Amino acid sequence: MQKHLFSLFAAVFCSLFIVTSNAEAYPVFAQQNYKNPREATGRIVCANCHLAQKPVEIEVPQAVLPDTVFEAVVKIPYDKQIQQVQANGKKGDLNVGAVLILPEGFELAPADRIPEEMKKKVGKVYFQPYSPSQKNILVVGPVPGKQNSEMTFPILSPNPETNKDVHYFKYPIYLGGNRGRGQLYPDGTKSNNNVYNASQTGRITDISPVEKPGGYIVSIQTKNGDTIEEKIPPGPEVIVKVGQTVNADQPLTVNPNVGGFGQTETEIVLQNPARIQGLLAFFSFVLLTQVLLVLKKKQFEKVQLSEMNF
Repeated sequence: MQKHLFSLFAAVFCSLFIVTSNAEAYPVFAQQNYKNPREATGRIVCANCHLAQKPVEIEVPQAVLPDTVFEAVVKIPYDKQIQQVQANGKKGDLNVGAVLILPEGFELAPADRIPEEMKKKVGKVYFQPYSPSQKNILVVGPVPGKQNSEMTFPILSPNPETNKDVHYFKYPIYLGGNRGRGQLYPDGTKSNNNVYNASQTGRITDISPVEKPGGYIVSIQTKNGDTIEEKIPPGPEVIVKVGQTVNADQPLTVNPNVGGFGQTETEIVLQNPARIQGLLAFFSFVLLTQVLLVLKKKQFEKVQLSEMNF
């Protein structure tokens, strides 16, 4: 037991360490700042930091039986050749991440319940609940996008016989998925994966590179003679020149963001086995009656033929 707990702790620690070194935005931001990742408007909170809109897809069975393991396949498509600005200003491959909001009672399937064939599809991707009390909300990432633009979530359906809060019904499933780093931090400040604008109108008098940690300082002289310094972190490419006049909110850099966030939803039916059994019994009854009807018709035709011959 102690060995298992140590392995689990090590896996989580390593996952967080890798995440922190490769990206400046990941699900822990949402977990720390939002009790529920889906707002009252229906928008998933990841959109607050990942501003560009991109598509995502999800595939689930139309219906599942209680207490069964099934696949939820999440697809986050993007061009694998493009690279993003990293936190240090250098270029690197994109990461992907996702938030899967399942109905109450649905949760991540235990490892001993996942079939071997499904384990191969899941791979080494690490899933975690959004919070200890919200096991029906799963988060993953950021993980390397080239290998994980399609992820398989192993899901365990609930059993209404043991969970009285769950009923045989049609339920919605919500998905949010992003590729690339965010443009904003939860406190509203910009990341270096964003466009930087002039705060005031004026003339650019100097563009000085910063040795450490990198980036530039753009000096703007306003009409009243004041000098404003705009700090640009390493990463965004400066597109203005010394002597140029800029207006307030005019871009000083290109927008380096090549990723984005998307959300979608689907539905799944928690099917009552008794309904399936009843439907099969009905089909069997219909099939039997049709067979008997055909046999009866054949018998009647034989009787008519014998009477005609007589």
